[in-house]
Amino acid sequence: MKWIVAYVAAAIAFGVLDALWLRWAGPNLYRPVIGEIMAAEFRKGAAIAFYLIYLAGMVWFAVRPGLESGSVATAALNGALLGALCYATFDLTSQAVMKVWATHISLADIAWGAFATAVAASVATWAAMRWAG
Repeated sequence: MKWIVAYVAAAIAFGVLDALWLRWAGPNLYRPVIGEIMAAEFRKGAAIAFYLIYLAGMVWFAVRPGLESGSVATAALNGALLGALCYATFDLTSQAVMKVWATHISLADIAWGAFATAVAASVATWAAMRWAG
């Protein structure tokens, strides 16, 4: 039960945070620089696959250690590291191979990944400890 609670809590927290980020970052950060390579609409299948996989990774690599140690701070630290690593993989690869990519996009996106994953992992750990003890 605790894994279901953790996964659902992570999904809600990360989903809300990422929706807020993408509503702002799409028109203000990404489109001005990389607009010519952005799709007009996001592809739902790929987005759903990303979220399902990323949330599973978040629960395994950040929430699980937090639950094992009984520490939301452990989940936050592991979430921040996971988020920075995963977002850096995408952003720095994109910066290396794309004609139009900017360092400030990479830096902002990596920071966002670290923050959002840390917060979502913290919420998920707290929720699992609280409701699935």
